[in-house]
Amino acid sequence: MFKIDLLNNISEKGLNVFTDNYEYKAGISDPDGIMVRSKEMKDMTLPSSVKAIARAGAGVNNIPVDKCSEKGIVVFNTPGANANGVKELVILGMLLASRNVVGALSWCKGLVGEGDKVPDLIEKGKSKFAGTELLGKKLGVVGLGAIGTMVANTAEALGMEVYGYDPFLSIEAAWRLSRNTKKAPSLEKLLAECDYITLHVPLNKDTRGSINAEKFAVIKKGAVLLNFARRELVNTADLQKALADGTLSSYVTDFPDEELIKTDKVIAIPHLGASTEESEENCAIMAAMELMDYLENGNIKNSVNFPDCALDRSGAQRMTISNKNEPGMIEKITHILAENKINIADMINKSKGGIAYNIIDIDGSVTDDQIKKIESAEGIISVRVI
Repeated sequence: MFKIDLLNNISEKGLNVFTDNYEYKAGISDPDGIMVRSKEMKDMTLPSSVKAIARAGAGVNNIPVDKCSEKGIVVFNTPGANANGVKELVILGMLLASRNVVGALSWCKGLVGEGDKVPDLIEKGKSKFAGTELLGKKLGVVGLGAIGTMVANTAEALGMEVYGYDPFLSIEAAWRLSRNTKKAPSLEKLLAECDYITLHVPLNKDTRGSINAEKFAVIKKGAVLLNFARRELVNTADLQKALADGTLSSYVTDFPDEELIKTDKVIAIPHLGASTEESEENCAIMAAMELMDYLENGNIKNSVNFPDCALDRSGAQRMTISNKNEPGMIEKITHILAENKINIADMINKSKGGIAYNIIDIDGSVTDDQIKKIESAEGIISVRVI
């Protein structure tokens, strides 16, 4: 029986993926796995029983990934599961900004009490909210992952001229991207060319605060900036100056704080990007499937700290070993098995950064003493027998 701790409310459709061999609830003791959405985990003490954490969503900023790596805990996310929900909100954000919809709605509400005068007042006052169409405008998409490619393709279908910038564009994403999307040679070139710029990059030490005064100095005058990725990508003080002096005509964000809410020309949406029934269901289903395949088979897909690694079952027993990605580790592991006359039926080794991961199918079985010997070897992080 595997135990799963639920740190947030998880979609029932996701939980229904678990078989009768799983027990799940909030606060369960000695969990094998954890499912989480937005709960902050960085100050949590993780039970020694935890083998994996699945984030039902894309970002993992609430999870202590480095600490997990040190303990051999695999951290999964669900890339693409909420992409359509975010994409639709980005398109809505462009429409809200281009047609001054937010201001118009507020003004219209202010006419309550005018009675029969309302139709005439609307006809007289509507010109204050005249906007522009998206057709023919240039959209710059920064980051062409699951969400970025969907935004680019949908914007093209709306008649926009789309530019993309992603120095780490994957082959899979490239196949999904419309051939009509133009490749920007640099971020600066994209910023200078486009009427709308939308951000779809992860938050890390290189991207934090990267949209700053230096970038606003080259951005097209009057551009609309959309941020449905992470608030911290944009330097708030520099953004406020860019809005005040007309460098930007509008900033649309799904990650508001008090400073942004009180800033003119900011359209603040309360983090609704993935807040659809479909997105929450898709994320929960994917997270549950990732946990199950790892706990039952040791296979890894969509981990942020471990390499993707999968092996069809063969042999009588399966071992998984995570270790520091150093020369000689495979030889060390296989030598211990050979010393104990344990035959390897099949194995696979993959690495990611400073971590290597091995799935080893063996003929026969290993004893507790043999497992302890492997665990005690220098460079070994964790050992599981499945």
